[in-house]
Amino acid sequence: MKTENQYINRELSWLKFNARVLQEAADERVPLLERLRFAGIFSNNLDEFFKVRYATVKRVAMNETSDKELGVHAKELLEEITKEVILLQDQSLKIIASITKELEKEQIFIVDEKTLLPEHEAFVNTYFYNKVRPALFTIILNDLEMFPQLKDDVAYLAVKMTLKEEDEKASGIEKFFSSRVYKEKIQYALIELPTTLDRFIELPQIGDKHYIIMLDDVIRFCLHKIFNIFNYESLTANMIKITRDAELDIDDDLSKSFIEKISTSVEDRRKGEPVRFVYDKMIDKDTLQFLFEKMGIVKTDSVIPGGRYHNRRDFMSFPSLGRKDLTYPPIQPLPVQGLTSDESLLKKIAEKDYLQYTPYHTFSNIIWFLREAALDPKVKSVKITIYRLAKNSQVVNSLINAVKNGKQVTVQIELQARFDEESNIRYAEQLKAEGVKLIFGVRGLKVHSKICVIERKEGKELKRYGFISTGNFNESTAKIYTDYTLFTANQEILKEVNKVFNFFDTNYNVQKFKHLIVSPHYTKKQLKHLIDEEIKNAKAGKEAYIKLKMNNITSYKMIDKLYEASRAGVKIQMIVRGICCLVPGIEGMSENIEVISIVDKFLEHPRLFIFGNGGTPKVYISSADWMTRNISFRVEVGCPIYDKTIQQELIDTFEISWADNLKARIINKAQDNTYRPHTTPALRSQVALYEYYQHKNKLTE
Repeated sequence: MKTENQYINRELSWLKFNARVLQEAADERVPLLERLRFAGIFSNNLDEFFKVRYATVKRVAMNETSDKELGVHAKELLEEITKEVILLQDQSLKIIASITKELEKEQIFIVDEKTLLPEHEAFVNTYFYNKVRPALFTIILNDLEMFPQLKDDVAYLAVKMTLKEEDEKASGIEKFFSSRVYKEKIQYALIELPTTLDRFIELPQIGDKHYIIMLDDVIRFCLHKIFNIFNYESLTANMIKITRDAELDIDDDLSKSFIEKISTSVEDRRKGEPVRFVYDKMIDKDTLQFLFEKMGIVKTDSVIPGGRYHNRRDFMSFPSLGRKDLTYPPIQPLPVQGLTSDESLLKKIAEKDYLQYTPYHTFSNIIWFLREAALDPKVKSVKITIYRLAKNSQVVNSLINAVKNGKQVTVQIELQARFDEESNIRYAEQLKAEGVKLIFGVRGLKVHSKICVIERKEGKELKRYGFISTGNFNESTAKIYTDYTLFTANQEILKEVNKVFNFFDTNYNVQKFKHLIVSPHYTKKQLKHLIDEEIKNAKAGKEAYIKLKMNNITSYKMIDKLYEASRAGVKIQMIVRGICCLVPGIEGMSENIEVISIVDKFLEHPRLFIFGNGGTPKVYISSADWMTRNISFRVEVGCPIYDKTIQQELIDTFEISWADNLKARIINKAQDNTYRPHTTPALRSQVALYEYYQHKNKLTE
């Protein structure tokens, strides 16, 4: 398949990113149980990829058109994705098998229905009767006029039952069943794995040995108990799974509220077109053919022969069994230098800006800020954007507390945050019931910005305080996602943050910004201007450089601009965790561009942009990746850093990450995920960053 040499296809680049996740599962330097969890993350990522990106390409293919952004014909791309996924799936199965053997050396045994010890049979039988059997859905398929609607978040056991010939001496009840179900010698059934039960079941420990059995194998062990009313010769059960198109199709019915439209669309997603079918490659061919015919699987679906177990994302919650030596040691989040809970946070922010870098720093500063605002009699209003929230969100509780204390609270909540729609609808209804003013964004634009501003009466004037972040206000993900948050009382910046909220209310009125970089109207223009300044400096013989850290870069226009800068002699260093459509290191095009990707314990999530500016660096944090959607079809906010100390801190964090030679992979034309050469001394950036902040805090003790 031919692609344009100057770009890498975004779908194929994403698969290479997920291959880096799989590398962590294979890395013997990673604690054993963490390796198993990385295998689960790999599987979970792949599920979402098929629900979203593969489904999008399939829609294009069904229309028999080519998408300019794809860079290739859609049908060819679907085929290439499927081939690549099959290879990755095979690798993941081998890696999991290797981890399983290593676990046995640690006296942890994953058993199945055939290797179950006699000592555990009574426990499994009891567990099946008390827990599993009441939760099972079992469907006999042969005589159904319509094949049941399969869910895309669960796995199924496809059962093949070979029946015995009818016995002439059979009893009356046996003949009754014979007349109903023995029309065919082969009967097929589906068993839905209950999602209400843990996938991994701890069996009674024997000595110092731990035993785990999967829920699937408990069902297999007790299969005969499920089908004991049938006179069968043999029973086999093989796992299958489907993935459905997760795109929301929102109707234009003006009589419905936006919440109603999103709720309906989320419900319809459960009936989305299948885009992937995964099956146990040991399944009988006639069973597979039966399923294909009944399910209407077509050529544009991705059909993946897999292993015995699907939904391997469940490995993310594999039990620790008390073995702390087989997991990453937890880190204690540090306080932000200069902030203590004994003082007013607003008073401290009034004196200077502060930077929080989670999870190295505690996320609690955000809750502390909102709690103080809720209680302070001088605070009159609170405005905040919400994209993804924790299951039991202290952010929401703090906002409700503010309303109860008479503050005017405005929340812009993004109902279309993918796979968080239902959660956000629940929170929206809860906030509305408490008297919070809700804004549901701008038609045609997702609101992805991470901003908050409060107004406080000080004398005769209103003074603003706020924070701007690269990540969601989510105390759960803040433990594993790295993100920057700037706390500031800079009135010029916060006046413009307030303008963003005004845009939500009156989006026909395009605001003007001097400080913030705001999508969809200004990001492309301002970023190109900053790059042009570096090009101008390079041509004038001055030092010129750009340092970028982001999740993804897919915008061809922004890539072309970086190529232009490279050709002018601008030195460009990029840390891109995920998709990178840019091809670095090509003579005459991108020889001055280097790109690495870091995949480690924490998910690298911040967006940081540093421009040399002739020796006086310009530094920005942002919610926006350099993707067409972030630049042109979302409301995003990038914030300049004016405090020189924080500027240097951000530059330091970039340099520490750039120096990584243990978890950094080189991004190149070959997309082969080669680790950066291991030099001495070895440096793992996520460890070094924690040590950096420990050192900063000690200097002020």
